[in-house]
Amino acid sequence: MRTALKCFALVAVLLLPATVFAQASLTGTVRDASGGVLPGVTVEAASDALIEGTRSAITDDQGLYRLVDLRPGTYNVTFSLPGFNNFKREGLQLAAEFTATINAELRVGAIEETV
Repeated sequence: MRTALKCFALVAVLLLPATVFAQASLTGTVRDASGGVLPGVTVEAASDALIEGTRSAITDDQGLYRLVDLRPGTYNVTFSLPGFNNFKREGLQLAAEFTATINAELRVGAIEETV
């Protein structure tokens, strides 16, 4: 009986880190209203599940972004680029070991001119 209990305890200790540190990720493409890809868009994922509160990425030359090593929880994701209106997704639930694909379309914002 003691041997079986020790084996169970050992297995539980070995498997615990895998479940505690199981991470999620976000990925996707950001485009404008005409369907063109947008490089340089700031993508921010905010959640109480993150120690730092917010994790961010910048879209590449193909409009792609990837946020990795996110803890499971509820996230608010904001996409922003100067000259465009922000795009937000709120209340996004991320489970452990899951990759969510969140694509965004940014619309041209108000044009401002400074002289």
